Amino acid sequence: MVTMTEPTYTGRCFCGEVRFRVTGPAMFACHCHCESCRRAAGAAFVSWTTFARDKLVITSGTIVEHHSTPGVTRGHCGTCGTSLTYEHVDRAGQIDITLTSLDDASQIEPTAHIWVADKMPWLSIDDGLPQYQTTVTADIQGKQ
Repeated sequence: MVTMTEPTYTGRCFCGEVRFRVTGPAMFACHCHCESCRRAAGAAFVSWTTFARDKLVITSGTIVEHHSTPGVTRGHCGTCGTSLTYEHVDRAGQIDITLTSLDDASQIEPTAHIWVADKMPWLSIDDGLPQYQTTVTADIQGKQ
């Protein structure tokens, strides 16, 4: 008898203080260009992947939470400052994890650019992925 197991991903912050494991399929993966993500990470955009919230287990350290805007909670390492998580009240039960905090980030490939309306003017997007001025609708996310 063959049993199917859920994919498992591990990850960590830059200094290794916070380590985590997440199981299950990624629900969505994207590059976000919104101003708040850019400022939180100090980067031109942030690549995120979405999982079911209850599938994330912190295996060492503690994620420090910051309520950055109404309804948004961002998580980072309190020691090195690495951006790790994003949660929004409108997507209860889901959590976004910074894609490159995964130990093998090549396992999940982004499928879209979101918040392109906030994109830095000097950044060219030419990877052929769909671009959304703000967010992707729930029905599109469900097809990923």
